[in-house]
Amino acid sequence: MIETPLSPVAEYSVEERQLLLRWAHQSIRARLEGRELDHRAPTAHLEEKRGAFTTLHTHGKLRGCIGFVEARYPLYRTIHETAQSAAFHDPRFPPVRINELPLLQIEISVMSPLKPIAPADVRVGVHGLMISKGGRAGLLLPQVATEWGWDRETFLTQTCHKAGLPGDAWQTGAEIEAFTAEVFGEDAPGSSLP
Repeated sequence: MIETPLSPVAEYSVEERQLLLRWAHQSIRARLEGRELDHRAPTAHLEEKRGAFTTLHTHGKLRGCIGFVEARYPLYRTIHETAQSAAFHDPRFPPVRINELPLLQIEISVMSPLKPIAPADVRVGVHGLMISKGGRAGLLLPQVATEWGWDRETFLTQTCHKAGLPGDAWQTGAEIEAFTAEVFGEDAPGSSLP
């Protein structure tokens, strides 16, 4: 299992991480097979309400990414919902097909609550950002800036673009909020499965 240095402190055990990654795979498979899964969390810790994103990759390329910023559901349920949404409802990609299941490599980002932040306090590789203004909002996970080699200003500008705002909106009154994320994923496609 891949553990990234973006995670501030590991809140979830290796076993819990494996369970969540496996649950994401099972949620996608269940949807393709037209069946429901039991939504009971295996531990009390995974019953806690948390926001999270599930990211899918195939052949090292993005295949879908959907999440909830707010803590709407218990984490176990959040992963179920976000995995299915990333697989079937990310508007950038066609729905996942059954023959793609063995190719899916999953990454999960469990989010802290959003907090206002000054641009000068944004730390690349630590913070994820949400920028909003005039009914538009864009969010980028902490790992995005590191993967692209962005500095702080580029990260702020790209988050504005994600919101459909001018790149300098972070300097002209847009609301800037930050969060951290515990990020973990599979070493290889399906490696969390038994």
